[in-house]
Order: sequence, then C-alpha cells, then structure tokens
Amino acid sequence: MQLIIREIIAKSILTKSGIPGADYCINPYIGCFHGCRYCYATFMKKYTNHEELWGSFVDVKMNAPEILRRQLKRAVKGTIIISSVTDAYQPVEGRYKLTRRCLEELLSYQFPVGILTKSPLVLRDMDIIKKFRDIEVGITITTNDERIRKIFEPKAPPVEARIQTLKRLHENGIRTYVFIGPVLPMNPEALCGKIKPYVDYVFIDRMNYVSKTVNIYNQLKLQKWLERNFVDEVKRRLRRGFDKKKVTFCNK
Repeated sequence: MQLIIREIIAKSILTKSGIPGADYCINPYIGCFHGCRYCYATFMKKYTNHEELWGSFVDVKMNAPEILRRQLKRAVKGTIIISSVTDAYQPVEGRYKLTRRCLEELLSYQFPVGILTKSPLVLRDMDIIKKFRDIEVGITITTNDERIRKIFEPKAPPVEARIQTLKRLHENGIRTYVFIGPVLPMNPEALCGKIKPYVDYVFIDRMNYVSKTVNIYNQLKLQKWLERNFVDEVKRRLRRGFDKKKVTFCNK
C-alpha cells in the first residue's frame, strides 16, 4: 500500500487534553503509517474528510513548531503528552523532524513532557530529551509474540526493537514506562522478564472499542476481521483484556 503524504498548515498544535494527568497534547501528524488493526484513532477520519484506508495517509503539519512557539507564549504551564492520537515518531518524522523541532520549542519553557511511541526513532532525540527537567518516554508494547505483532501491527517496529529502545532510554537516565494497550495474546511472564529492568511503571489497557471517542464503523470492521481470521479462543482472550490501570511492574 502506497503512503499518501500531504503537507498542510495547521491552525493549532497545542490542544487541551482529556487524558488524565495531561493538560495538553501535541500531534504533529494526522494519520499514522503504522495502521494498527485495533487503532482507535480512526475516528479522526470523521473530522478530516479522509477517504483513504487508515494507515495509507499521513498529513504533515508543516507549521507545527512555529505555531507551537506562539501558543507557548500564552499557555498556562502544564503537562504535555506527545502522540495522544498518532505516533509522533512514525517514519515520516525521519524526514520532516517536526517532533524534534517541537521538543526544541518546549525545552525553552520546560513544560513537563510525556512521549508515547512504538518507534526507536525517539532515540535520535536523546540529546534534547536529556535536557528536560521533567520528561518521561513510554513505549507501546502490546505482545511479546512477534507473530501476533505482525498480524495486528504489520507496519510497526518489531517488539525486540522497542525493548532495546527502552533499554537505551533507561541507560541514559530517562524515566520510562511501557504501555500495554491493547492487551494482545502474549506470555505475560516472558514480557515481564524482558522489560522489568528498564521501566519505572506500566500502563495496561484493554481494547478501546466501547469508548465514546470510537466510531461504531471501526468497531464492526475489527469484529468482522477477527471473525474472518481468528478462532474463537483467540477472540475470547482479546475480549477479556484488562481494565486500564497504572501498576508497579513485577514488584519492582
């Protein structure tokens, strides 16, 4: 599938957040190359008038750093999460560097920052990240089974690459966490053993398809895809999931 990239001009980049613990969010891109099967962010198509399949388009907010600079001048200081909707370190970031430039703007104001990504590309910005007084980086890992990852997240980085990213961040003194959401089929003990040395805490979340923010179309589309490709036992395991909670992992 060919990726359609559009360069657009945004009206705003620093927006109020409805996520607990975050006052603002920043998303330099609309759409996401990763195109994960379970992604709740497909609801964005409702507001952006995209007809393309989710995962086949990315809109690049070319003026994101400049508009962020203006907004920060009048913003009340608060916690900012980067990548609340789409991954700020998806492959196009390697070319456009909007996330890096936004971090440079935030550094001047020292707003508390949280980054959530699936991508090792976040390591490129280690030099900036280490200059923040209050920052943490989360890595989304939904399974320890690479076969499952390829089914649900075919264009996202491999599981081992994400674990090595955690390791590098931890070794550089960065506060880190793992976001296990949604919970896909896995060996939890094996995943625990691999990430325990490198995380401060873990978030666990079930599939987000009863949320008011998710349109019924995507829920039905996923259900049909599961019924076409998975046996009943796997579907039952996916539906059980876990309630979202912040936990100290493995008695660390």
